[in-house]
Order: sequence, then structure tokens, then C-alpha cells
Amino acid sequence: MHIEYEEFESIEDIFMYMSSVAPPMKNTLPINSYKGYVFSFIPLSHSNGDVYLFIYTKGKLEGRILEFDVNTHSYKKVESIERADKNYFIVLTPKRNTIADVALEKL
Repeated sequence: MHIEYEEFESIEDIFMYMSSVAPPMKNTLPINSYKGYVFSFIPLSHSNGDVYLFIYTKGKLEGRILEFDVNTHSYKKVESIERADKNYFIVLTPKRNTIADVALEKL
């Protein structure tokens, strides 16, 4: 497995990046909060799946649904996914994430 890295200044910057690379009509995206970092893995290799882009920033999010507004560059906690014009992030907080452990170790 090969991991490339892209560091961001803020959680909002990660949400903006993720919103821009999301497939059309996909407004619900997973994001991880683990060991003091907020991050996502994006596969870069389609053939064998062993190359990933690790986008990250330092921070912490509680496990929940967050609604992100691209125009205002802000997010808020919501109870449900309701609007097609917003991007939603499902915050996952794994107990253990071996791929993330490898990526964080190499930082």
C-alpha cells in the first residue's frame, strides 16, 4: 500500500475539498475523526487499489451528521439529511483504524 498526503489548515477546507471531488448527485460523504485528526482516504488507483490520497488536518469531530454549505464555508450539526443543495458528512470515529495508523505513523 502506498499513501500520498495532503494537509489542510482547517476542517472546513477538508469539507470543501471533499465536496468538490464528490461524484455528481452524491451529497453524503464519510469523514473520519481519529487520534486527533480529521481525515479521509481517496483511492488513486483503480486497478489494484493500493494507492491512496490521505487528506487531513488536526482536529476532532463528534460522531454525527454535519451539513456543509460550500457558499459560506461553514458546517453545522443536523439530525437528518434533507437538502439536495448541501453536502453532508457522516463523521465516523473508529475504535481502531489500521490504515490510518500506518498513515499517521508516516507523518
